[in-house]
Amino acid sequence: MAGKPPENASPLASPLARAEHFVWLTARVLEQRRFAYHFLRGGADPVETALGAYLNEDGGYGHALEPDLRGPVSQPLHTAHALRVLDSIGRCGGLRIERICRYLTEVSTHEGALPAIHPSQRGYPAAPFVPVVDGPPGALLSTGPVVGLLHRNQVWHAWLFRATEFCWAAVEALEKSHPYEVQAAVAFLDGVPDRSRAQAASDRLGRLVREQRLAVLDPDRPEDFPVADGYAPGEHHYPHDYARVPDSLARRWFTDEEMSRSLDHLAASQDEDGGWPIGWRRWAPGSALEWRPVVTVEALRTLRAHGRTI
Repeated sequence: MAGKPPENASPLASPLARAEHFVWLTARVLEQRRFAYHFLRGGADPVETALGAYLNEDGGYGHALEPDLRGPVSQPLHTAHALRVLDSIGRCGGLRIERICRYLTEVSTHEGALPAIHPSQRGYPAAPFVPVVDGPPGALLSTGPVVGLLHRNQVWHAWLFRATEFCWAAVEALEKSHPYEVQAAVAFLDGVPDRSRAQAASDRLGRLVREQRLAVLDPDRPEDFPVADGYAPGEHHYPHDYARVPDSLARRWFTDEEMSRSLDHLAASQDEDGGWPIGWRRWAPGSALEWRPVVTVEALRTLRAHGRTI
């Protein structure tokens, strides 16, 4: 799609116009086409074509699709990222998903769990907070979002049954957690078919989030909420980070006032250049540059999903 250029990127322009300027200035082709699809009436085919550049022969995705993992090899985190893109354009089905599920089966544990980092990453650059170890165990962090997304798209595959049981056990055993693990649990619970069990698990998880202060409920006082061990200074999470859409089970964890303050904070976080900042540790200039358009597209989608004018 070749649309007309944005009128301007001045501070007086709308948040969307400023973000558009930022995307055309800095983003990879994939994020440019995603922006066009979501906000400029672009088509799904160009998004899928751009995503195809990251696809490997084994059915997984690599080539730094997830910017914190560099190198060509397929990884579960790259493949989960690809699934989120396909889901967002309504293309989460057919032979492409069969190939992905075969790859996921090959790299999963006997229980069906996906490792966060497969050992094939060794020798290629990666963020220090995602270290490569031999024989890594499966994790809810990497498995939950994939399983929830596939269920939401009514995908059926033999691997998915084992992976679902792993996720149920992991979610229902959570006691001491951290924000990224909670986000993975929410992604699983929002898609899994057993809705009554998911609601019960979500209610318990929501109490855990509030008890352990894993969400900043007052953006004016983030210092009152601890940063999880191993996170970067100031790497906080807010209600909108858990409830990215209004019908998420996590939305019930927060009052209307708490959610409104969270969305106000998200809207106000747009930088002068039109993009949104990344909230985690920056370890390489290239990865930070590639992440910001991804984060910008998702911030705009979250605001729009909750009825905010962009």
